[in-house]
Amino acid sequence: MVTPEEEAALLDFRRRKDAHFAAGRGPLEGEALRHFRGLSYYPPAADWAFVVPVAPGDGTEVTLGTNTGETRVMALFGRATLDLPGGAQTLSLYAPLGEERPERVFVPFRDATSSNETYGAGRYLDAPLLGPPQDPAVRLDFNLAYHPYCAYGERWTCPLPPRENTLAVAVRAGERLAAGA
Repeated sequence: MVTPEEEAALLDFRRRKDAHFAAGRGPLEGEALRHFRGLSYYPPAADWAFVVPVAPGDGTEVTLGTNTGETRVMALFGRATLDLPGGAQTLSLYAPLGEERPERVFVPFRDATSSNETYGAGRYLDAPLLGPPQDPAVRLDFNLAYHPYCAYGERWTCPLPPRENTLAVAVRAGERLAAGA
């Protein structure tokens, strides 16, 4: 169950994001901006928020493909294993090169909703690190999962989730496509 405080904070975050987009500071332009009435989201779901230990990575440089064919190089910060319906699944966590202890890690992922309920190329999480550097944990709150800017326009270049970050389950939390989209 999501506490009233957590739900209020999440709904406020979503309201502020919609206002940011509506003010023209997001990826929308032209007709899309004029007709914008807010993003679509799944209802808040406590069962899609996890705090899990991080199995440290070695900082190996990883090249992620993008929607435009360019590449983005990041460091493998570590991996996090989640207990999901159907069994444990592991996600790779990325950090900018040179950041040994970032405040947040980048988690691009796809799941069983990709292409029909959510953006086909996947969604992102910016997940905060918790705990001491020698024993880190990560908060993976899929209620905060969002579509990359390339979901809204072709002029954006967005990293694509690597194959190992494809979850076999439907993550019905966070941002979703608008009804009928």
